[in-house]
This record gives sequence, C-alpha cells and structure tokens, in this order.
Amino acid sequence: MYLSRIQLKSDAAGQSEFWRNFGSEYQAHRQIWEIFTDGPDRKRDFLYRQETFGSMPAFYAVSERKPVNRGGLWHIEPKTYDPVLRQGQRLAFVLRANPVRTKCDEKGQHHRHDVVMEVKRRLKQQDPSGISWPPEPEIVQETGFAWLATRGEQCGFEVQNGEVRADGYRQQRFFKQGMKKPIRLSTIDYTGLLTVTDADAFRQTLFAGIGPAKGFGCGMMMVRPASR
Repeated sequence: MYLSRIQLKSDAAGQSEFWRNFGSEYQAHRQIWEIFTDGPDRKRDFLYRQETFGSMPAFYAVSERKPVNRGGLWHIEPKTYDPVLRQGQRLAFVLRANPVRTKCDEKGQHHRHDVVMEVKRRLKQQDPSGISWPPEPEIVQETGFAWLATRGEQCGFEVQNGEVRADGYRQQRFFKQGMKKPIRLSTIDYTGLLTVTDADAFRQTLFAGIGPAKGFGCGMMMVRPASR
C-alpha cells in the first residue's frame, strides 16, 4: 500500500480552466480519479481525504498503486504505507465520515439514513416548536460519537467519550454527470484518540476505510502515535 500527499502545483493554480472544473465534491472526485485510474474498467482501489493548504486544494490518499500525475497539475509524494500496530496501542486520528445507518423498509429495500437528521426528525415529533431541542453541535457530537463507537467494534478500535470531537457537520448536494437526481451527502469531521483492540482488523480499516461515500472523500482515517 501507498500513502501519498497530492498538492496542486503553483503554476497550475493560475489556470482558470482548472477552477471551472473544481468546485463540488463530484468534481474533486473526478480530479482524484484521473490520478489513480488506468482504464475505463478500473474499480476504485484507493481512499482519499481532501485538504486545503493556504487556498490551494490538496489530497491525502491510501492506495494499492502509486498515483500518476497524468495531467501534470499535481505534485505527488508517495511513500510505502505499512503501519505497525499492536493491541492496546494509543493513536491520535482524524477522519471525515458519512455517518449513516442502513434500514430495511416494509418492501425489503435498504435505505441509508443520516444519523443526525434522524435525531432531528425525532426531536421534531416530540417538540415541533424546537424550543426544547439541544444545540446542533451537541446533537452532532453525541450522535456522531455513538456512530463511530459502534463502527469501532467491527473495525478493530475503541473510542472513549471525552476523547473524540465530532463536528463540522455538512449536508451537500451535487449532480453527477448524466444523472437527473442529485447526490446527497452528509459528513462529520472527527478528531481524537483511539485504542487499537484488534491490530489485524484495524490495519484493514486503515486500508479499506470506514463507512460509505468513500468515492467522495469519506472514510479515510489518518493516524499517528498519541502524545504522552
């Protein structure tokens, strides 16, 4: 596996054509896909996280193959990614995730539900006026943490309340080329500390990601040793 930092070259930043094609999450998805794809039938075998350095877009990516700067727009720094993990290890992490729960309706069809909006709908049923509702940051923190803690049970890590911050909740709506209906996506940004409970499972999590919407920059967990 490879971990890469991908930054826009300074001379590319002045190209107006680039900025016309770089706005929504779908356009960012297309930019990063061009770096990793080698044919029309290639399936996604990478995760990525979009960042901003100054005002310039950048990405971090975990991939099975080295990224290739086909368009010449990017400065790419790949390195071998082979994390050494052990049970009980404490790590600091960042994660942008699409926190949803999948539910089955009466027809047997599966639907994904935004966990924050689920709580808001329940609160609205209880109090349509909204007077008794907790502040949104509190809803995001409690709901987002609960979602991540549940995921950790299958993904080889454990998180403790008070050691994880869940914020930056965003709802996005954008159109994919050729589609009439918009793609709707919600994200939460996580920062905090975790404990590795299963080294093999957590290694797979670092390579495969957490939750859905990985093709749109969600699910990549970046870790480093926790400060003592």
